Amino acid sequence: MIRVVIADDQALVRGGFHSILAGQDDIEVVGETADGNETVELVERLHPDVVLMDIRMPGIDGLEATRRIVARGSTTRVLVLTTFDVDDYVYEAMKAGASGFLLKTAPPRQLADAVRTVAAGDALLAPSITRRLVEQFVRRPPPGATVPPALDELTERERDVLRLLARAFSNAEIAAELVVSEATVKSHVNRILTKLSLRDRAQAIVLAYETGLVEPGSALRRDG
Repeated sequence: MIRVVIADDQALVRGGFHSILAGQDDIEVVGETADGNETVELVERLHPDVVLMDIRMPGIDGLEATRRIVARGSTTRVLVLTTFDVDDYVYEAMKAGASGFLLKTAPPRQLADAVRTVAAGDALLAPSITRRLVEQFVRRPPPGATVPPALDELTERERDVLRLLARAFSNAEIAAELVVSEATVKSHVNRILTKLSLRDRAQAIVLAYETGLVEPGSALRRDG
């Protein structure tokens, strides 16, 4: 069972999210909060698997709440939900440690799938969000022929996997691209996260662009 906390300053929004998730057999809403500080405290007390995190809340905003949750070493994944399709929020949410970013305008059926995705440790990034993250907000060094020092510990194959991760490929898609099994890809991903001391795939995506391992054009080929 995936345990979820809903953090949003609007009661109607919380109620709507609750109703959608309550109909799922594998998801349980264990708490709700309307304040950033309360969200951090509730996560520390309940240890949910996922927090649906609004950005604009009283107390501290959702970005700062996310930073504090991650800084405390919590295993809780943060799925940022907002009505604001603004580039700054996308980048800052990822940098804060969020595992996914979903607009509140998304169809209701996508909410439960999004919760399952981040609970499983995957990054939830729409192609349009990946594009903006790469083109406008990741200040990376110019690409060069050498491997960025931060990635020295990775093997050549692990760097290949990381490049595909940064293009928002799933394990199945990476396996097809590299002609290996999904189990092999999963092992590579786990080793990448361990070697680089990363929390999840979302952090791996950010690092890949920040170090210059991936060029912006490569992130756009997947979604045409």
